[in-house]
Amino acid sequence: MRRFLVLQLRPEAEVSDNEFDAFLAKGGLAPDEVQRVRLEQEELPEGLDLAEFAGVIVGGGPGCISDAPEAKPPAEARIEAAILGLMPKITQADIPFLGCCYGIGILAHHLGGEVSKARFGEGAGPVTCRMTEAGRADPLLAGMPARFDALVGHKEAVQALPEGCVHLLASDPCPFQMIRYRRNVYATQFHPEADGDVFALRIRVYRDKGYFPPEDAARLTGICRAASVAAPAKILANFVARYRPAAGGVG
Repeated sequence: MRRFLVLQLRPEAEVSDNEFDAFLAKGGLAPDEVQRVRLEQEELPEGLDLAEFAGVIVGGGPGCISDAPEAKPPAEARIEAAILGLMPKITQADIPFLGCCYGIGILAHHLGGEVSKARFGEGAGPVTCRMTEAGRADPLLAGMPARFDALVGHKEAVQALPEGCVHLLASDPCPFQMIRYRRNVYATQFHPEADGDVFALRIRVYRDKGYFPPEDAARLTGICRAASVAAPAKILANFVARYRPAAGGVG
């Protein structure tokens, strides 16, 4: 059975495990349908062939691709190099890919787009996303409302749509909330796997990482727990349903 490859970057085991569980639950995936690789503590498997997988899902993490190379800790630099090393094969072969938060920066950077902290950063909390005309026709957004709330928290952002990409979702604070390259390569700025409980954990663990003033942690936790953010999980479910081998493969 062709499995989904889940690549994770978070150095904190508690947050990484919670993210992985959320991917399974929100995507409707059974544990035996995935191969999990925690890139912060292990190398990519030798001889990895992406064509053997139904799709690739990349989680978020505290790193920023726009940081100066000399400012990146060795583990972060190694993770970034590992994922960027996969992107030529993914984009050239149009391998099903869903990058969540960190993944949109990786995709845009690989495609030559500008990713920086100049504009469009968002603190931890909900944001209202709205579909573009292209988004309304995209299969990964099928069955979703034209406007919905999602949870975000990022310092850097895509500054302009990379060449060859389709713009699917926008928000007022950050215009590029979801993009697609070719037919099967997707990335979101928000976290489709996250609900209020998931973000409450991340706020606690990352409160001193510069995403928000630490004294705002309790207030932001309350906001995230109260937010209605069930809709974004449909993107994960649609991704899995579209590319799960039993469904007929790439659509």
